Amino acid sequence: MCAQEIFRTISGSICAPLGFKAAAVFCGIKSLGTGKGSEKGAKRDLGLIVSDVPAAVAGMFTTNKVCAPPVRVSAKCAARQSARAVVVNSGNANACTGRQGLRDAERMARITAETVAAVYSSRRSATEADDRRNSLHSAVADRRYKSIDPNDIMVCSTGRIGIPMPMRAVERGIHASGPRLARSDRNAREVAEAIMTSDTRRKEIAVVFKINRKLVHIGGICKGAGMIQPQMAAAKHATMLAFITSDAAIAPNLLKSALADAVEQSFNRITVDGDMSTNDSVIALANGLAGNVRITKRDKDFQSFQRGLAFVCLELAKMIVRDGEGVSRFVTVHVHQAKSVSDAEAAARAVANSSLVRTSWCGGDPNWGRILAALGYSGADMEERRTDIGYALSGQRKLLYGFRNGALSDVPFKKLAVIAAAPEFDVHINLHRGRGEFVLYASDLTEEYVTFNKGDVTDPDSLGG
Repeated sequence: MCAQEIFRTISGSICAPLGFKAAAVFCGIKSLGTGKGSEKGAKRDLGLIVSDVPAAVAGMFTTNKVCAPPVRVSAKCAARQSARAVVVNSGNANACTGRQGLRDAERMARITAETVAAVYSSRRSATEADDRRNSLHSAVADRRYKSIDPNDIMVCSTGRIGIPMPMRAVERGIHASGPRLARSDRNAREVAEAIMTSDTRRKEIAVVFKINRKLVHIGGICKGAGMIQPQMAAAKHATMLAFITSDAAIAPNLLKSALADAVEQSFNRITVDGDMSTNDSVIALANGLAGNVRITKRDKDFQSFQRGLAFVCLELAKMIVRDGEGVSRFVTVHVHQAKSVSDAEAAARAVANSSLVRTSWCGGDPNWGRILAALGYSGADMEERRTDIGYALSGQRKLLYGFRNGALSDVPFKKLAVIAAAPEFDVHINLHRGRGEFVLYASDLTEEYVTFNKGDVTDPDSLGG
C-alpha cells in the first residue's frame, strides 16, 4: 500500500497534532543586527516546542565522540518516560565548550521549565482551543498546570562550534518566546525558520491518518544542509536537527522503538558531505491527546503509527539532501546483491562520499569508472568482472548500464549523460555476491559548496560550524 493511500498530508507541521504549541523569536545569539540566512531583517534564532501535557519521549543522537553538551542533556531526558518541551537555538552549537557549556545547556532547560510553567499557569482560566471534550480537559488539567521539571526539557543547539553561549541573549529569548506560544501554522513555520543555519528553506511536513477510528497526527520539522552524514543511536549521535510531534497515545518504549526504526531508514541513510556533526539529534514527542486506545504492543495500530512516523522521517531526510550546501543533483544510490547488508552500506557510502564521484555528478558525467574505483576500496566483497553499474531517472525502473559483467556496455555515453544531467537520478550497483541491499540518498559536490565552507576569516558571519 503506498503512502498516499494511508496518509493525508496537511499543514501545520509540529503544531498539527493536538496539544502542541510553538513560538520563535530573534534574540541575537549569533550577532546583533541581521542574522545569517534571513530573507529580510533579523532571522529568528530561538524556538520552543511545548506539549500541553507530559508526552512520551524518544530521541536519537550523534555517535560522534565529540558530543555537544545539549546532546548530553537531551539524551538524559530521552531516556526517561516523558518530556514536556524542546528549546532550540541556531547561531551557536554550544559544542567543545567544556563544563561551562554543560552548565549553559542545563540552564537553558531550567529557564525553559520555569517560563513554560509560568505561561501555562497564567492561562489556566482560559479555554484551550484544541481541547475537544470537557472530560479530556479535566483529565489532563492537573498535569498541564503543575510545575515542570527541568529534566523534562530537551535542549538542542546548532551553529558555530567552540564559541561560548551568549546566555543573556538566550535567557531573553526564552522569556520572550513563552507568551508567544500558540498552536498555529504560523508559529510552526517560525520555529522551522529559527533552527535554520546554512539552510535555504524551511523543512516541514505533517500527516493525518486513523488509529482506532481516531484521527492521529504526526508533524515534523528539521534543519540541515552541510556536515551531513548522521549515524544516530538511542544513547548518543551542529548541523542536523529534527523535531517530531504526535498526538497519538503510545507507550514510551514503543515510541522509542518506532523512532529507532524510522531513523535507521531515513536520517541514517543520507549524506551530503560525509561529515558527522557534534550535535545531530532527532526528537519525538507523543502526548496522547488524539484519544486513540493507547498503543502498548506491536499490533496493527503500532504498525500504522510506525508507517506514519517512517514516512515523515524519510520525507524530512530527503529535504535535507535536496537543500544541501551548493547541491545541484539529488542522487539515490542503490546497492543490490551484496554479500551482506553491511557490505551493501559500505559500498554505497564509499560511492556517495567520493569527491571524484560527486564532482563528476556535478558535471553531469556518469563516470562509472570512478564509481567502480570507490567500490574497490569500500571494503565490500566485490569482483570487477561480476559488477554492474546502471543509471535511471528518479523513480523509473528502466536502467541504462554503463558497465556490465566486467566490461563497458554498448549504451551510448550521451544517453547516460542525459540521465546524469537531470536534477534527480538513481545509480544502481549490483555486486552479484549475495542478498544484501542498501539505499543511500546523496548529492553532488559543487564549487558553491567549497566557496561557502571555506568562508572568509575577515567576515565572521561567513564562517560555518
